[in-house]
Amino acid sequence: MKLNILLIEDDVETSEYASNGLSQAGHVVNAVGNGKEGLVHCLDTDYDLLIVDRMLPGMDGLSVMKAVRASGVKTPALFLTAVSGVDDRVEGLEAGADDYLTKPFAFSELLARVNALGRRPVESTETTRLNVADLSMDLLSRTVKRGDVEIDLQPREFLLLEVLMRNTGRVVSRTMLLEKVWDFHFDPKTSVVETHISRLRSKIDKPFDVQLLHTSRNIGYSLHLPR
Repeated sequence: MKLNILLIEDDVETSEYASNGLSQAGHVVNAVGNGKEGLVHCLDTDYDLLIVDRMLPGMDGLSVMKAVRASGVKTPALFLTAVSGVDDRVEGLEAGADDYLTKPFAFSELLARVNALGRRPVESTETTRLNVADLSMDLLSRTVKRGDVEIDLQPREFLLLEVLMRNTGRVVSRTMLLEKVWDFHFDPKTSVVETHISRLRSKIDKPFDVQLLHTSRNIGYSLHLPR
């Protein structure tokens, strides 16, 4: 069973030790040493397993895990850390991790835990709620909130935001938005997308401190935490 693994670990020696061993065991490992960079990878790429250190520069591992789960990513995750207290382990599991291994560790145990998590089926329940950072969308009640603030959206704005939230971290092209939101299978040569993006941005971003809606010039739009 070959797994595509993201390892978020700032200690170079530990990262190389784990990466080399997992690669030799047949897995593919992408290693990063910064929490914020790791979060971007979690949201941009479909991994089979996440291995996350608790103490990280940029963004601590606990915050990374909470943001990953808040964004709807259900990829199995293992905390690999020197923080070993019972309360710390409970805190890590409650943040969304599936397993917890303390340093120093035996590689054979790490590999066994990785393989066990890789065999665990990913939860596949129907999505009724979408989250990106503190932005949430309830698909049943058709409501949107940023933190505790409810945001009033028109039906087309709601659908536009839903498409972007379902593709968190990925750039959605203007062509795809025309098809998904307006059911256009041709370019109407109007600024309908740009106009609605501007309206949406004024509601979900401008009143708040952190910008989530980003423009990739001549490509499209994406929803994610600032990089």
